[in-house]
Amino acid sequence: MNLSLRTFCRIIGLAMLVIGLSMFPSLIVAVIYKETVSFLAFLGTILFAAVCGFFLLWFGQPSTQHLKVRDGFLIVTVCWIVSALLGAAPFMLSGSIPDFFVAFFESCSGFSTTGATALSDVEILPKSILFWRSFTHWIGGMGILIFAIALMPSLGINGQNIAVSEAPGPTLDKITPKMSDTAKALYTTYFVFTIVETILLCLGGVSLYDSLLHTFGSVGTGGFSDYNNSVAHFDSVYAEMVITFFMILSGANFNLYYMSLKDGISSIFRDAEFRFYLFIIGASTILIAANLFFSGFYTSVGQSLRYSVFQTSTIITTTGFATDNFDLWPTFSKMILILLMFIGGCASSTGGGIKVVRILVLLKLIRRGIATRLHPNAVVTVKINGKNIPSDTVSAIANHMFLYIAVVFISTILLSLNNFDMITTFTSVLTCIGNIGPGLELVGPAANFSIYSGPGLFLLSILMLAGRLELFTLFILLTPRFWNPNH
Repeated sequence: MNLSLRTFCRIIGLAMLVIGLSMFPSLIVAVIYKETVSFLAFLGTILFAAVCGFFLLWFGQPSTQHLKVRDGFLIVTVCWIVSALLGAAPFMLSGSIPDFFVAFFESCSGFSTTGATALSDVEILPKSILFWRSFTHWIGGMGILIFAIALMPSLGINGQNIAVSEAPGPTLDKITPKMSDTAKALYTTYFVFTIVETILLCLGGVSLYDSLLHTFGSVGTGGFSDYNNSVAHFDSVYAEMVITFFMILSGANFNLYYMSLKDGISSIFRDAEFRFYLFIIGASTILIAANLFFSGFYTSVGQSLRYSVFQTSTIITTTGFATDNFDLWPTFSKMILILLMFIGGCASSTGGGIKVVRILVLLKLIRRGIATRLHPNAVVTVKINGKNIPSDTVSAIANHMFLYIAVVFISTILLSLNNFDMITTFTSVLTCIGNIGPGLELVGPAANFSIYSGPGLFLLSILMLAGRLELFTLFILLTPRFWNPNH
């Protein structure tokens, strides 16, 4: 490792200041609702983050040092862990969530946009705490450091390889010449989505407070709600349609929206991943709706479609909202939802999971395998959007999928020591590593993760962060080769 300690401290300090600054809206909410204890908890955390952050910035130094990809792995991982710890502080200091493991779980679930909760009753929490809990989705959705990268040039830091390490998918395209400008462009789109959805929900009769919280959850594809029964609380087709629309938008590649300003909206639909993404949503919706209707679970086609399209969208985008207890649905419908949990959203989206583009490449690899067996001398290439996929990219995608499956398998074995049923254990791991939220059985949409002890919650918390950081970013730090200065 050749990373300068001062450069490292400067970036960590910046991340701490970003988290501290992001708590000010929650501080204002605490003032509005006269929540003195919560106000002091946020104020104390902000002051701590400010003191530590400014000290690290002072200790650090502007540097022209070019950060390597391996530097990015370390910086991103440490920043996310520090952010999760800082995020848990108001929960504990306010007394709302006194247990460290539960508070850390909620914070990791928020920043990683998972939306899983270990709380049996969220409605008893102070408004400001619930606001912060949901706001962590919005912060983590686009990435804590993607925001920080926009500020890094002014601090003398090169953020290119930090972005590579944090990018939610196989690649983070440079849609502008400078990475800092790319970060600003992505956040502009993110901010516009947030404003528009909040306004639309308010027009539908949802309070401003509830509109903001559910916008944070849908645009950030997180899924936290201030109600125990999630979006079902509103019992509003209009609200469900608005949330569904923005979940689908946020589960797609954000780069497409910026590019559409130059190439037109039709350019979005020319993207192979986006078309496949919409196909999966449409096909899954129809299959689940048909199963729900013909099995007699719902008595009308309209009702079957209403719940099917929402749950299909919330699972594939890894948001995790619920309008019904899908754990009671027929087995066929639940199997499709489990499949969607594996797939997840698109690359460079706020969604988690394996990512649609990786599944698309895998299917093309299978097709190539069949073709080469039928025609051994044929040269069959793997293409996306008319461009050949480099062999190293194909290899990286295959490696990621193998690692993903291996981590799910090993983590399920470890979590089984809690001695819960297999479906509960398996879906607990799957929803946490995929940043989805609710699972099935004892962790279904009508339940929560409070069944797990501290070590179990800690394991699931690490899985959330690992999934959000695309696995390799975190697990590469565990290899001796990473710490060997000669490599």
